[in-house]
Amino acid sequence: MYLDDVLTAQKRGEALGIASVCSAHPFVLKQTLQVFETPLIEATCNQVNQYGGYTGMTPKDFVAYVRDIAAKNNFPFEKIILGGDHLGPNVWQHEPAESALQKSEVLIREYVQAGFTKIHLDCSMKLGDDPAQPLDVEVIAGRAARLAQAAEHSLAPDPGLLRYVIGTEVPIPGGATVHEEGVVVTNVSDVRETIEVTRDAFYTQGLQSAWERVIAVVVQPGVEFGDDFVLPYQRAAARELSHFIEAQALIYEAHSTDYQTRVALKELVQDHFGILKVGPGLTFAFREAVFALAAIEDELISSADRSNILRILEDAMLRSPGHWKKYYHGNEEEQAYKRKFSLSDRIRYYWVQPEVQHALAQLMMNLGSRTIPDALLKKYVDETGLGALQVIESKINNVLAEYHFACQPCAD
Repeated sequence: MYLDDVLTAQKRGEALGIASVCSAHPFVLKQTLQVFETPLIEATCNQVNQYGGYTGMTPKDFVAYVRDIAAKNNFPFEKIILGGDHLGPNVWQHEPAESALQKSEVLIREYVQAGFTKIHLDCSMKLGDDPAQPLDVEVIAGRAARLAQAAEHSLAPDPGLLRYVIGTEVPIPGGATVHEEGVVVTNVSDVRETIEVTRDAFYTQGLQSAWERVIAVVVQPGVEFGDDFVLPYQRAAARELSHFIEAQALIYEAHSTDYQTRVALKELVQDHFGILKVGPGLTFAFREAVFALAAIEDELISSADRSNILRILEDAMLRSPGHWKKYYHGNEEEQAYKRKFSLSDRIRYYWVQPEVQHALAQLMMNLGSRTIPDALLKKYVDETGLGALQVIESKINNVLAEYHFACQPCAD
């Protein structure tokens, strides 16, 4: 498995990494298959679960969805690594612990049986009947081991394909909800405790073989983004963390690396953050492309025939505010701006709405067969010689290219 190759290369001092694309967006997934020879595509527990998640897909549905995209793009499905992110009781954290964990076991089993092989075990959240104080690391580790056992049994007698990621000290999925000036890099003593206590929990459950397939631990390297800010990677602040993992049989997984520069991404891989997660940064690029095409449409298409996609998107977000309301603060004017341009990109949840899909199809029909004047492309896209579809592909590829660059070892 390529994840093993990444781990082995890192342990021999080679700065090899892999980008983890956390998205269900069809344009993003299509371009991911174009850029990476061995793509890692992940789904989260909120996005995909046994009840459908916010995508409406079960794990089996998601695998079929990715398989279909691969087939349409003549990409060998067997080369794709499928990962499950934050698998645990997050979706049911308001329920009593036993109920939430039983549902988590079902979640894990369905992911594994559907064909997901990279499993991030995340039991960091307090559950409905947990005490008020923060959870002890032993409780978190014990629950993670319980879910690992469910995963192992799901592929019995041969669970050898599974690779695990432990650890939970990560930015809020999708980016911070308030402006932050800085975040605290994980303390070495904390990550050491996480590894040791989780290993003990695995051993207590008789999961020695599964522990040998734990390849990474999630920590906070000091990166974050929110509505209007990006905290760049400062490798000096993570130097002790980087040195610590060199003596471990693991690498780091870095979450929320969206909007980091290619230099920062390369430094992360060099510092043993061998798995780089990205999601909103890719759908933000898709949004940029659609907004640029909408502006071009206004110049070329009569008002009666325009898609009006920006208005339709805004109407959809106002009509169903659940995906953005608690994330976007400020007065009405500030919230209206964030709905369109926030780096958190909560707009990504609305592309699946039927009326938005119809408007997007209208936009592409209006522009797809046209030669777009270079003057308009230069103004709105800062490129020339592109068709409408190529504008979208180019925007997404620009982001993916940064990760491709960062994850390849430097030539001697």
